[in-house]
Amino acid sequence: MARRCVRATSRLTFCFSEKSTLSSWTCLFGAFVLFGAAAEAELYTSSDQVTLLTPENVKSVLVNSSAATVVEFYAAWCGHCIAFSPIYKSLARDIKEWKPAVDVAAFHCMGEENVRVCAAYNVTGFPTVKFFHAYSTPDAVGVAFKGHDVTSLRRRIIDKLETHKEPWLICALSVRLSSQAEVSSFFETNTSQYLALVFEKPDSYLGRELTLDLLQFENISVRRVLSTEQGLVAELGVTQFPSCYLYHPGGNFTRLEVKAEARTFYFYALQRLPGVVRSGKPPVVIDVHNNKTQEPWRPFNSSRVYMADLESTLHYSLRVELAAHTVIKGRALNPLKNYIGVLAKYFPGRPIVMNTLNSLNSWLQNQSQDEILYKDFKEILDNTAQSPDTALPRGERWVACQGSQLHFRRYPCGMWTLFHVLTVEAKKAEASNQLEVPLAMRNYIHAFFGCRYCAEHFDNLVRGSLLENEAVLWLWSIHNEVNSRLSGALSEDPNFPKIQWPSPDMCPECHNVTKRGEHRWNKDKALRFLLSYFSSNRILPDYLEDETQILAKQREEHASRLLALEAEKKAERRVREAPDLEIQPLPSNPTVQEEEEEEEEEEGEEPQDEAVAEGEEEEGGEGAVAAQESNPWDKPEMAGGERSQKVRRKPSIVGMKIRRNMEDHIVDLDLFENQHFKAKALQLAASSRIKRRSLQRKVEPEPGPVFGLGMELDGGVGMVGLQPVDADFDMDVGQQRKWLQKRDLSPTGHWMSTLSIGFSRVDVSLCVLLYFLSCMCLLGMYTFFQHRFRLRRVKFSMS
Repeated sequence: MARRCVRATSRLTFCFSEKSTLSSWTCLFGAFVLFGAAAEAELYTSSDQVTLLTPENVKSVLVNSSAATVVEFYAAWCGHCIAFSPIYKSLARDIKEWKPAVDVAAFHCMGEENVRVCAAYNVTGFPTVKFFHAYSTPDAVGVAFKGHDVTSLRRRIIDKLETHKEPWLICALSVRLSSQAEVSSFFETNTSQYLALVFEKPDSYLGRELTLDLLQFENISVRRVLSTEQGLVAELGVTQFPSCYLYHPGGNFTRLEVKAEARTFYFYALQRLPGVVRSGKPPVVIDVHNNKTQEPWRPFNSSRVYMADLESTLHYSLRVELAAHTVIKGRALNPLKNYIGVLAKYFPGRPIVMNTLNSLNSWLQNQSQDEILYKDFKEILDNTAQSPDTALPRGERWVACQGSQLHFRRYPCGMWTLFHVLTVEAKKAEASNQLEVPLAMRNYIHAFFGCRYCAEHFDNLVRGSLLENEAVLWLWSIHNEVNSRLSGALSEDPNFPKIQWPSPDMCPECHNVTKRGEHRWNKDKALRFLLSYFSSNRILPDYLEDETQILAKQREEHASRLLALEAEKKAERRVREAPDLEIQPLPSNPTVQEEEEEEEEEEGEEPQDEAVAEGEEEEGGEGAVAAQESNPWDKPEMAGGERSQKVRRKPSIVGMKIRRNMEDHIVDLDLFENQHFKAKALQLAASSRIKRRSLQRKVEPEPGPVFGLGMELDGGVGMVGLQPVDADFDMDVGQQRKWLQKRDLSPTGHWMSTLSIGFSRVDVSLCVLLYFLSCMCLLGMYTFFQHRFRLRRVKFSMS
C-alpha cells in the first residue's frame, strides 16, 4: 500500500496511506488548528496545580528550595507538548498533597529570553521533564526522566527522591523503610495518635505514595514495612501484601478495613480517622446547646438532598446576587433569561415556588427591550400583583449545605446541588438539548456569580469540555476537579473536606481498581448513583416553612408596603399643596396682659360687637357661628401667638380686600378641616369677648398711632414698609404723593438706606474704622519697603 508523507514542521512528519487520505487530511487540519490555538495562549494556568515559571522567578523556585521540583520545559507550538499537557495536569492534581516534598512546575520556552533560560538548562527538545533535588545549587541543570502516563511519572519521582544524600530532608524521610525497633519506640518520640504500617513487597510503591499523600495531615504517621521484616510480620500475623495496620499508643494493632488494597481507599480511610486533620486546620467543634451567636445546627442525613437548601439557593441567587445589578442589559440579559427558563422547566419545587418561577419566565420572555431594571424584576419575584398561590420563601435555611462556621459552604454548596438536580431532571425528561442546563449554568456563573475569581476559574475549566460527556457525568467530573483544586484551601471546611465524590462509603460500586493497583471510576455505576441521589422523589422536605405561613407573610408585607407608599404620597401632596399663609392657633390659656389688650381692642370695636350680639339674640347665635365658619380669615392674628399692643380698628392693608374665587370648585380637605377648627376657636374667642364687654373700664386709653402697610416698595429692602395711618384712615393722597417724591429726590438717603441694609450705625462705624486702619497699615508697609530699597541701592552703588 502506497504511503504519502507530509512535513508539517522541521521536526514533525505526518505519513498516511492513500486509503485514509481524507481522514488524515482532516486530522492534519485539526492538528494545525490546535497548534494555532495553543500558540496563542499558555498550556497551563494557575488553576491546574502547576507552578508557572518565568525568567524572573525560575531561580528563586529551583535554587536552594526545601522541596524537590519537577519541571516541564515545553513550547506551545509543539504538538506532543499539547498532547502531553493533560497528563501533566493530571500528575499535578494526583500529587498535590506531596507539596512539602515535591512541587510541580512548567516553563514555556517561547521568546528570546525564555529560550536562553531553556538553553541554560540544556533543553534541546520539547517536552522535556526534569527533576531538581531539594537545595539545588545555581549551576544545577536537573535530571531528565521520562514517563508516558501519570503512574510511571509518579514512580519516577519517587525513585529520584530516594537518591537524596541528606537523610534528614523531609522528602528523604518520607520514603525510607521502618524496622521493628523503630515501631516499638515510635510513641516515645512522637505525638501522633496513629501509626499506619503498610506491609508490602519490595517492588511495591504503595507505602511510599501513601506516606507522601499524608504529609500535610496531623496526628497520623505512615511507615513502610517490607515483607522481609520477619519480626513485625510474625508479631502481627500478616499474610497479605499489601495490607495496612494501625498501631495505637497502648500497643494494640488493628487492621484497616477497606474495599480494595489500593492507594485511594487507604488515603480516604486514614484521613477520615477521628482527630486526623490537615495541618493548620484544627477541627471545629459545633456546640448545639450553647450556640447563641450563630444559627442553630440542623441535624441532617448526608446521603440525601434537602429542598430547604434548594429554596435557600434560589432566594440568595434571585434576591441577593442579582440585586447587585440595578440594570441588567446587553450580554447579561440572555444568561438571565436562560437561567430562569431552565429553573421554570426543570426545578422540582413546590407549587407556590413553581408559580413564581413561571411568572418570572413569562415576564422575561415578553421583554422586547435590551435591558431591564432589577426593581421591575423584583416586583414580579415578590408577587406585588398578589397572584394566588405564588411566593418564593424569604431567608436562608441551610441543612445539608450548612458549614461548621458561617463562612463555610452554604451558597456555593447550594449552587452545585441545584445544578446537579437540574441536570438529572433534564435527563429524566429526555430533553432534546443535552447542553441546555450546562450552558445556562456556565453563562449565569460567568455573568452574575458573586465570586468573580471563582467564576473565571470555572469558565476556564469548562471551556471546550461541554461535548465530552452527557450533562450529568460532565457536571460530576467538573465538580470533582474543583474539589481537587480546593482541597486544602482556606475555604475548605475542616468538618467537610473536599474529596472525590461520591466516597467509597457512599457508593462502593462507583470505585474500581486496575491491575496495576490504580483507582478507576465506574462511570456506569456513577451515573446510576447520580440519577438516584439527585432525583426529585428523594428530596427531603424537612425544615421547610409552611406554605400558608409564607403566603400570609407575603400578604402582610404587601399591605405594609401599600400603607408606606400611601403615606409617602400623602406627605408629598401636603408639601405640594401647603397654603402660603399659615394660621397659628389661639392660646388656650390667655394671660392677664392679653386679656387687657383684648379689652382695649373691644372698646374700639363695641358697635360691631353689639351688632353681632343683636344678630346672635335674634338668631339664637346661629348667625354668628355661620359667619365664623364661612369666613375664618376675618379675625387677623399675629405670628408667633403675640398680639400688638396698638389698637386695631380695621385691617392694616388699606384699600385691599381678600377676595375669594367662588367659582373654584376644587376643595382641599386638609385645609378645609384646619380652617374649620380654627373658625371654631375664633368663635369661642368672640363669645368670650362679648361676655367681657360688661366689664369694660371707665377710663379708656387714648388711641395710639396705627401703622399700616404702605403701598410703595422700599428700594433698598424690596419689601412692604410700615407707614403711620391716622385714626380715621383719611390720609391725604396728595400729601402722600409729595412725601414719596421727596424720598425719591434725596439720593443720599436712598443710597444710605441701600448700604445700611441689615446693619446698625455701630456696625457701619466699625466697618469705616477698620477700612481706615487697613489703609494706614498698607501705607506704612509701602513706606518701609521703599526706604529699604533705597538703602540697598545706595550700598550697591558704594560697592
